[in-house]
Amino acid sequence: MIVTELNVYPLKSGGGTSLREAEITPRGIRNDRELMLVTPDGRHLSQREIPAMALLRPVYDGRRLRVGPVDPEPPAVVAAPLVHDVRRAGPARDITLFRVPYRGVDQGDTAAGWFSAALGTPCRLVCLPDDHVRPLDPRHGGGEVGYADAFPLLVTSAESLAELNTRLPEPVPMNRFRPNIVVSGWDEPFGEDRVRRLRIGEVEIELVGPCGRCMIVNVNQGTGTRERQPLRALAGFRTVARKILFGQGGVPRTPGKIRVGDPVVVLERVRNR
Repeated sequence: MIVTELNVYPLKSGGGTSLREAEITPRGIRNDRELMLVTPDGRHLSQREIPAMALLRPVYDGRRLRVGPVDPEPPAVVAAPLVHDVRRAGPARDITLFRVPYRGVDQGDTAAGWFSAALGTPCRLVCLPDDHVRPLDPRHGGGEVGYADAFPLLVTSAESLAELNTRLPEPVPMNRFRPNIVVSGWDEPFGEDRVRRLRIGEVEIELVGPCGRCMIVNVNQGTGTRERQPLRALAGFRTVARKILFGQGGVPRTPGKIRVGDPVVVLERVRNR
């Protein structure tokens, strides 16, 4: 088994950036989901409400954010790229993520105006404060996460996608599921469901639970439009306790670097999950 894809999503619900090498921190891939768009009253925004967010292509090195012009369809049209020096410290405002209160450093009116014009709706850009710790549910054995929905990492496999695509009229790419790490080489689909701990390079990752999927997987990440599949097909054979499952949430237990092509070593399996 090897790593075949690495992806980082600096802006929550924005487009992903493919990597050849990734630094794994306690919060996942460095800079992953450290930025988020919120409504003027602080409620987080995602592709659930605004599918065109998929067309945003942020590049972020921890200091400077660059987002290129968004197209091809109005209202997602902006004339010039945004280049913004991110403020990671300073006064933070109250925000909510799935109705849970958190804090975010507001990035000012210029960034807010750019994203509001790009998406055709008023919004503000916030950054996770350096001193803010968002702990994981203690049932997962400790850890922390940025603005990701639930886990620092999302691990999927090529075999799982291939199995799903046999059930679809048209295949979908892996980017519908917005994973951080894609593994190839399992002896069967959804092999990731039967693993507790794995090692990639110098990094150990604990897979702590399946990822329940929502309508975002129906958003075409290349066009920013919502389609009818693959959520319906996935629900037909991957619904457990009223959740539609694809991929495993991962928690880094040791930091380090991982690379595309690195071997994946299973350290511990689980019988039932």
